[in-house]
Amino acid sequence: MALFPATADAVSPAWLESRLKASGAMSDGHIVALSHVPIGTGQVGDTARFTIDYDRPGAGPATVAGKFAAADPTSRSTAAMLGLYAREVHFYRELAPRLAVRTPQVYASGLDDDGASFVLLFEDLGPARGGNQLQGCTIADARHAVRQAAALHAPTFCAPWLRDAAWLQPVPGLLDRLTTLYPQAHGVFRDRYDGLLAPELMAVCDALCADIAGYYARDPAQRAVCHGDFRLDNMLFDARDGADPIAVVDWQTAGADCPLKDLAYFLGCGIGSTVRRAHEDELIALYCEDMARAGVAFTRDAIWYRYRLGALHGVATAVFSAAFVVRTDRGDANFLSMARNACELALDHDSVGALKTCLETGSC
Repeated sequence: MALFPATADAVSPAWLESRLKASGAMSDGHIVALSHVPIGTGQVGDTARFTIDYDRPGAGPATVAGKFAAADPTSRSTAAMLGLYAREVHFYRELAPRLAVRTPQVYASGLDDDGASFVLLFEDLGPARGGNQLQGCTIADARHAVRQAAALHAPTFCAPWLRDAAWLQPVPGLLDRLTTLYPQAHGVFRDRYDGLLAPELMAVCDALCADIAGYYARDPAQRAVCHGDFRLDNMLFDARDGADPIAVVDWQTAGADCPLKDLAYFLGCGIGSTVRRAHEDELIALYCEDMARAGVAFTRDAIWYRYRLGALHGVATAVFSAAFVVRTDRGDANFLSMARNACELALDHDSVGALKTCLETGSC
């Protein structure tokens, strides 16, 4: 049995008080009342905001956020299979304090041995403007996000410990399972979005499915810690009532991979083709400048091939997620938006051709 509350309803004043005091976020005093409401739009985890009353003013934060395994069994089992909950807990425990990326401070964490149940207790970054995949963003928001990507990738780029950190590695046997399951997901995706996704874009999905075994088996020559789901729904803008221009959340897909995967994912399925096509060169240049400033000599020419290849991450994520997380109206619209934008980037820059080069030459 978990030694921590596995749902928002299970959080007690006594447990919360002990965790806040242990983290230094609460002084002497006691919690006398506690309530919570759901927040966020995540489909593989449930998040809540807790409002706290104390027996003395200012004893601790007025609100905190808590994240738990999804109540939906399909989403929860998918997350456990992929090791998503364990990755997020370990990211916050082991790496977040060492990075300049703005993430919420963690007051407490817990993880079951089977990886199917967890808790993370965070600082509340509100008031904030949540990024919205379906609404897109301004170029100013996109610039903030791209700089956060560089802040994550530069200090971890080609770090010797990447292959030794157990929590960053794929779950044993996972790549074989993904390769087996992906055609099934592709069939579900194709049936659901036939007629909604333009034929030339669906053809990109078909081409990726045809080479999915090679796509999952590729071994990037250059790795850094990647967010893995670096898009607007996982970002908060004007966090803490404008004190921070951006914060990045939802780290359950963190892993060691080619950093251009995050950049292409964000510029592809993240911000939408209208903003991307108008500002792609500028945003890539900004990313390269920040990487170079941190000591990683990136130029557009040097990263272009891997950027093209990275666009397929958005396609694969949209297709797989559509089949293996709980289905909702917003989820349907979200995965269609992700797929459309990612496929448009892939089509603009022949990402399928980049994958074929990768598989033929081994240069990934």
